[in-house]
Amino acid sequence: MDAKFLPLKSVRNPRDLGGYVGADGRKIKDGLLLRTGTVSCITPEDAAFLQRYGVKTIIDLRSPAECLNRPDAAIEGIKDLHIPVSSRDRTKAGASLKELAELYKADPLAGFKHMLGTYQRMVTAEHSQKAFHRILTFLAEAEGGTIFHCSEGKDRTGMTAVLLLYLLGVDEETIRQDYLASGPALNDYRKKRDEEARANGESLIQRANLRSLGTVNNEYLDSALVAIEQNYGGMERFLAEEIAVTPDLRRKLQEKYLEK
Repeated sequence: MDAKFLPLKSVRNPRDLGGYVGADGRKIKDGLLLRTGTVSCITPEDAAFLQRYGVKTIIDLRSPAECLNRPDAAIEGIKDLHIPVSSRDRTKAGASLKELAELYKADPLAGFKHMLGTYQRMVTAEHSQKAFHRILTFLAEAEGGTIFHCSEGKDRTGMTAVLLLYLLGVDEETIRQDYLASGPALNDYRKKRDEEARANGESLIQRANLRSLGTVNNEYLDSALVAIEQNYGGMERFLAEEIAVTPDLRRKLQEKYLEK
């Protein structure tokens, strides 16, 4: 099935993971697992939609500095939980165009290479591994619907969704396609960034790097999956030994989020 986008105007890349087929042919329930970009600029209309949709918790995966700079908007009846996947913004989502231009002015593949390393660190860094454990443990006991988000809802959010969907028994190709759906979902975002960079006189090299930083790629995801395979012997051992996913935790997640 195609990714299920939500009708939010002020939140980028908003999706419901409901409907994907998981373990034993059971579908993920609608309205319980949502992945989005930041909700820092959410409108009252979109906030009301989330309240009606049954969202009770928003998990912010961004770094402390990002949260301080652009805190989540307060929404009545929805609590905000901060579980940073990394201690600082390795995706460069919070960097200004001026900062990015200085970093990526020589090599048109610098941004692409940076993202490969970012995804590798996202699965090998102890801080990230502990964060993924906290997220999954919370979700196993959560009441109502939960949003998990980073800045644009593609990298930290994307890897969280990859691990979660895997534990719910979703097949690998569907997991990959859900991850890749962030690409076209952020077309307008990349277009705006490119127009700003061009107006500022940035070079084609710098603009190429902005596009690499502002999208998803098979290669980004594969760099994480290869790191898991090479360092930990595969996804099952990685989840059990590094993320501390017990059989009981997996059972709770499947019982909570899969249809009977």
